[in-house]
Order: sequence, then C-alpha cells, then structure tokens
Amino acid sequence: MNDFAQSLQTALALITTADPALVRTVWLSLVVSGTACLFAAGFGLACGAWLAVARFPGHRAVVLLLNTLLALPSVVVGLTVYLLLSRSGPLGSLGILFTPTAMVIAQTMLVFPVVAALARQLVGDSLRDGGDQLRSMGAGPLTCALLMLVHDRWAVVTLLLAAFGRAISEVGAVMIVGGNIDGVTRVMTTAIALETSKGDLPLAMALGLLLLVVVAIINVLIGFVRRGRGSALAGVR
Repeated sequence: MNDFAQSLQTALALITTADPALVRTVWLSLVVSGTACLFAAGFGLACGAWLAVARFPGHRAVVLLLNTLLALPSVVVGLTVYLLLSRSGPLGSLGILFTPTAMVIAQTMLVFPVVAALARQLVGDSLRDGGDQLRSMGAGPLTCALLMLVHDRWAVVTLLLAAFGRAISEVGAVMIVGGNIDGVTRVMTTAIALETSKGDLPLAMALGLLLLVVVAIINVLIGFVRRGRGSALAGVR
C-alpha cells in the first residue's frame, strides 16, 4: 500500500471514530469563522447599504478602496491585527493576542470588505429597479436601502454564505494572530499546514477532507438559496 492510500485510510478512520483532536479543531474553526461572519454581517450590510445611497466628497474613492480590499491578502490582515494587539501595540493591554478573540477580529476585518462591497452593489442594483416606488411613498434614502436588503434577503443569505466560505478557508491571518496553539487556537487550515510540515499526513488529510465537506455544504446551501429565490420570484409573478 502506497503512502497516499495508507494516509487516506488512516484519515478516514480518524473521521469515523471522531478523533477528539479532530473534533476540537473543526469545532473551533466553525465557531471562529461563524462569529467573525456575524460581526462582519452586522457592520458590512449596514455600511454597504449606506454607501449605496450616500453622496459625499470622496465617495468614489471610498468605494474604490472598498472594492480594492476585496483582494486584501489575509497575511496583511494578520500583520495589521498583530501590530495592534502586540504588547507594544495600541491595544496590547487587552492581552488577547494568540487567543480565539484575536482570530475573530482578524477574520472579521478580512470578511467585512466582502460583505460591504457586495451589499453596496446589491442595494444599488435593487434601487435602480424599484427605488422610485419606495421614494414616492416618502421613504428616505437609507430606509430605502435597508428595505432593499430585506427584500433581497435570498441574495443576502448567499452573500453571507460566500463570506463564511472565505473566512473558514483562509490560513494566513489566523496563523499570525492565533499562533496555532494546540487545543487553544488551532483551526483546520493552520492544523493542515502544521501537520503537513511535521509529516503527520493522515491528520492533515482528515482535516483537509472535512474542510472540503464544509465548503461543499456551503455550496449546496447557496444552491438551495438560489432555487428558493427563483421560486419566490416566480410566485410573485
């Protein structure tokens, strides 16, 4: 039996027997990324809706910056948060570096531009199609924008699922600010990198398979949401 087949067999055994280290790592990954997406959704959706209707000097520059941050490397986010939370940084007194809290902050910063930029585009497109009716009823610009988010809730759910997929699959930011401490800050992506470098291929492969399962579930949910959106639009017509 070659190394790949043997590693795969051992990896499947770790999954089927619910290895404690494996379960702990997967659970922390879900909690950190899920929490980060909740924070990013709260701030990002509001910011995106506001940018869709706000007009102020430098508005185009802000939108350009936000769109640029869509390609922000995760290691840059990790470095920024590290400098802020390190002992000599402005927030060093909080003492949260190398904790799950620092990882949540890093992933929130990483996902926020995705949510805000896509929400701004979604609201802008929706207002061009149906904003006149809301304005004729006396709704203000920001109220119109927020109502459009509620109206396009299926698209918002798809957006948030995509943001969660971006968060749970990144490795650079959480590696820098979390330190990859076993049982404390080790998540799936950082554990895969560490175990591969150590030569523990079965555990790395097991985590990789589970990460693929999580991403596949996200894609399936996005498919269900899109079908639900299509059914809702057909019902309206």
